[in-house]
Amino acid sequence: MTSNQPPPEKMMFQLALRRRGISDQTVLRTMEEVPRDLFVEASDRDAAYRDSALPIACGQTISQPFVVAYMTEQLQLQKSHRVLEIGAGSGYQAAVLSRLTREVLTVERYRKLADAARARLEKLDYHNVEVMLGDGLNLPPNIGPFDRIIVTAAVEQIPENLVERLEVGGILIAPVGPHQGVQTLTRLSRTEAGIERRELVEVRFVPALPGVAREL
Repeated sequence: MTSNQPPPEKMMFQLALRRRGISDQTVLRTMEEVPRDLFVEASDRDAAYRDSALPIACGQTISQPFVVAYMTEQLQLQKSHRVLEIGAGSGYQAAVLSRLTREVLTVERYRKLADAARARLEKLDYHNVEVMLGDGLNLPPNIGPFDRIIVTAAVEQIPENLVERLEVGGILIAPVGPHQGVQTLTRLSRTEAGIERRELVEVRFVPALPGVAREL
């Protein structure tokens, strides 16, 4: 007789997110549904559901599940939203976002990562995600505006050209601080009166670098 119970590591994954304060049921359900083990390196699949960051190609990482869930929850997403992500990585965060929003554009500076993320997302039927090879810190002027923006690499300050792409009522979230060390996850909200800034929790991200990376 087979059981419909999820494997123990998936059960602990959900429990750990709840214990750390993730309470949005839609976010929790989405984190459960997106197969994180298919977004990590094959050698790390046994560790996919642990609450830790894992290495991927090009010296980058896939963020720990709590950070993915926390940033997603802080965006307060709606199904009508158009979302910009800076730093596609393996495509995992974009996959989570895609289940909660209308459209996701994710920008990646490494061609190898962009191509792999695009192929993975297409194979898994995340069809409302577009992966673009480009410089997320210097986007073309015709891209935007967006309801939500998420930056998944550390910036020493939030680029003004990203803030300018936020719709009124929009939210931007980014890790802000020194490239080597601890950053503070920071949320900007655009209101009719201007920009409201709120500092959230301490995090560690790989640095956001300018330009499109040369081929490895």
